[in-house]
Order: sequence, then structure tokens, then C-alpha cells
Amino acid sequence: MTRRLTATLTAGIAAAALLLTACGGGSSSTESGGASAAAEKVTTVRLGFFPNLTHAPALVGLQEGLFKTALKPLGVTVTPTAFNAGPDAITALFAGSLDITYIGPNPTINAYAQSKGEAVKVIAGAASGGAALVVRPEITDAAGLKGKNIASPQLGNTQDVALRYWLQQQGLSTTTEGGGDVSIKPQANAEGLAAYSAGSIDGAWVPEPWVSEYVKAGAKVLVNEKDLWPDGKFVTTNIIVRTEFLTQHPDIVRAVLEGHVAALDAIEKDPTAAKAAVNASLQSLTGSSLDAAVLDSAWEQVDFTADPLPATLVASAEHAISVGLLDQAEIDAAGGLPGSLYDVTAINDVLKAAGQPVVASS
Repeated sequence: MTRRLTATLTAGIAAAALLLTACGGGSSSTESGGASAAAEKVTTVRLGFFPNLTHAPALVGLQEGLFKTALKPLGVTVTPTAFNAGPDAITALFAGSLDITYIGPNPTINAYAQSKGEAVKVIAGAASGGAALVVRPEITDAAGLKGKNIASPQLGNTQDVALRYWLQQQGLSTTTEGGGDVSIKPQANAEGLAAYSAGSIDGAWVPEPWVSEYVKAGAKVLVNEKDLWPDGKFVTTNIIVRTEFLTQHPDIVRAVLEGHVAALDAIEKDPTAAKAAVNASLQSLTGSSLDAAVLDSAWEQVDFTADPLPATLVASAEHAISVGLLDQAEIDAAGGLPGSLYDVTAINDVLKAAGQPVVASS
């Protein structure tokens, strides 16, 4: 992993280590006595997500009160926090200020590797697809990107890795400092769109609805990431939890997943109502909603699923290693992939109760 990425996570890793130590590193905390942290009453679960369409299950679940309903029998409320991209959510999770979060695969991998496989668990999938490279209309191929400025949401996030890996496969170099054949400029999605309109960047690899927003601003899709994966399926968003929180509060984790599955069901059964809920949530979070045409276009690019698609996360890790954003030695020290990263017990219990197919962890 690059020094810059490592520096971003170091403080959080230290906090995670303290948290793990405090809870005995696993189930032993519950076995050692009722006075442990595991016995403490939790009155709220802190849930992270991004204001992106690829996080629609979170947006729908929060807007429609589905998490609230699932948690109510436990006397627990939900406290949501929105992030721009995964590395910031991981920092919050490691610092103990976040319990569960919707997040992309690459920040998940970084968290797993840097904590030697101890700090986080993937407990469900949320979305597949819905990411693309958008560029100025005059750029017609990879060669046309040489010397250009291209945005990503954040250094080391899922789309940032996808962009760097695709460019590498096209024979184009990048650096984490913005050098190389193509200069990558990590920045918040809204800032990137403004920069594109101002002419200071030439495109971006972003998730929906930002792909559709760029197209509305005059950009075109050069690469739809779906076209790069077998059957067009790849994990864009999954749900992770702090390991100690899962150990101490499995009932709360299950309730959150009940709300998640309820949101997935709502999206499938009534897309029109789900889109309205997403737009209402975005209006509340960002101060603006999506045009109907943008929302419809973006919606068509995303598949919402409880399946975490673990094989595609493993492939994403290989991509991050290839572009120098992850060390193979760190993955090996964590126990390899998928290793102990996945715990789909709770989501499968919820899916079974709902009469739906279960998901795999490898």
C-alpha cells in the first residue's frame, strides 16, 4: 500500500486495535463476565452510507423507516452518517465512531488487510454495477486520455482502483501524486462534476448517479465497468461491520440486515416509489434531487442484491495490488482472501426467513 494510503488509515488502525483488545478480540469477552463491554446497553446503531445511487438500499431504508421498524423491538435507534467515499468511512469505523457501513470493495479490502483480518466483516451485499468512465466527447479511446486530467472520488476508493487498473491495462501510467501518462485527480463527486463543467478535468470514473450527471453535463461514457466483468456482475457496494460490534450485538446486526432486505424488496416491488424515496433522501442530504431522466438512466445501470459477490472482491484486491495500492504481503498476513473477511450467517438467516435464496461467502 502507498505511504499516503497507509498514513490515512494508521490512526484508525491503532484505534481498532484498542477496541479489539478492549473486547477481548472476539467471543471471549462475552464468556468472561457480564461486566464486559459486550453487556453494555446499546441504544443506537451508527450506520454509514454514501449519497450515491449504488447505496440506494440505505437511502430507501432510512427514508422509509425500514431500519427504524426493524430495530424498534430491540429499543435501538439508527444514527446515519453520510460519507463521500470509502476511506473516510473506514477511518470513522476504525475510530469507533461508526458501527456498520455501506461501502465499496476496495476500502473493505484495505481495512481487512491493515487490521490483519481482525477489524471488519462483510455481512451482506447491496449493489452490483453502476460505475463508468465518462469523458469529453472528443476522447474516443484510451490513447486519447494521455495528458488528460481524470477524477476519481478518493484515492484508494473502489472507482479510483478501477480507473488506475484499466489505464494500466491500456498501457498508460499513473501515480498517486497525479503524475504519469494520465493525471488522476481524486475529489468529491460534486466537486469533480463542477471541475468538468469548468474545464479543469476531462472526465471521471464515478458511481451512479454521477455517471448520468456527467452525461447530462455533456460527457459520454467511454467505459461501462459492467463490460469488464463476467456476466456484467461486480460488487459496487457491500455492508461491513466492526468485528467487535458483530460479536457483542448480533441481534442489532440482524435487525439492520432485516431493514436492508426490506429495502431491497421495496426496490424490487415498486421501483417508482423507491426512486422517489431515493430522491427525497438525496434532497435532504445534499440540498438537491435528481432530474427524472438522470435518475431513470442511473437506475438502469445498477443491480441491487444481498449477494456480496465475493469472487469479484478478490479480483478487485488483485487489481489494487497490480496498481500499487495494496501489498500482497498484507493480504497474506491477514489470512488471504476471502479468508475470514465474510460472515454471511445473519444475512442468510434473514433471507431464509423471507423465503429468499441464501448467499455464499466465497
